[in-house]
Amino acid sequence: MTTQAPIIENYRFGKIEISGKTYTKDVIIFPDRVMANWWREQGHTISLSDLQEVLAMKPDVLVIGRGTVKRMKIPSHVQAQIEAQGIEVIAQATKEACQTYNRLRDKKNVVAALHLAC
Repeated sequence: MTTQAPIIENYRFGKIEISGKTYTKDVIIFPDRVMANWWREQGHTISLSDLQEVLAMKPDVLVIGRGTVKRMKIPSHVQAQIEAQGIEVIAQATKEACQTYNRLRDKKNVVAALHLAC
């Protein structure tokens, strides 16, 4: 029996509900679990080291929630290096990223890295 990927039930600024549990810090949603309290070395800029666990599992798609007003940055060289590994990157405002993740979660091997605030 396969387990179903976590589902995002609700998101609003600073708070997300995933499969019945509430989180108030940034998260990474893997197909089999949620990594709470995702922290980045440079705060509002993603580096490859911030995504080591994601890159090691080689998902088909990485959905990145950049925050409510898309304050979190993804440098072009970082995105290019992720895509060079065969991983599609979809970067959106977090609300839209949550919808994208939910739409893809049972169709593809997808991971969501979500910034919950700005």
